Amino acid sequence: MVEFDVVALPETDHVEAGETAPDFTRPLVNQEFWEDRTLSSLLDDGPILLVAHPMDGAFQSIYVYNEIADRGWADRLDVIGISISTPYEHKTLLAERGVDAQIFSDPAGEVLAEYGIENDLDGMAGIVDARPAMFLIDEDRTVQYAWVGTEQPSFPPYDEVDAAIDDIRA
Repeated sequence: MVEFDVVALPETDHVEAGETAPDFTRPLVNQEFWEDRTLSSLLDDGPILLVAHPMDGAFQSIYVYNEIADRGWADRLDVIGISISTPYEHKTLLAERGVDAQIFSDPAGEVLAEYGIENDLDGMAGIVDARPAMFLIDEDRTVQYAWVGTEQPSFPPYDEVDAAIDDIRA
């Protein structure tokens, strides 16, 4: 079994359920191509699950997308990731995981900061990564469900997220 240290993350003032999700424009990547898109333009088709995850090669990201695929969430609503990784890395992650999702590329972590989910990496001045988080956002950009990790690594409460998806799709 792989051993790793669990590190408590500092408190954060992140976006909460009931608040309006900040809109932004970033490159949105799918398995075929990428283009600049706004978050709000994605809501025209219904609610989305915004999934913030560490860099694409991190084991947390791999596990999260495996769980998303296994639970069939992308069959129920649009799953949209966000991380600091490049569009090229996102294409590779999506292809390897076989999940029908798209991922925003936010290399400078500006959107992560706006959502209050940036995580300063120890020993790397000026480098941030995403704190694990999930936001279920409705067509009006209202956050219906929010989970933000409090330690590194941490994983979402999948059954709770599943129930929130059921509620928003009802």
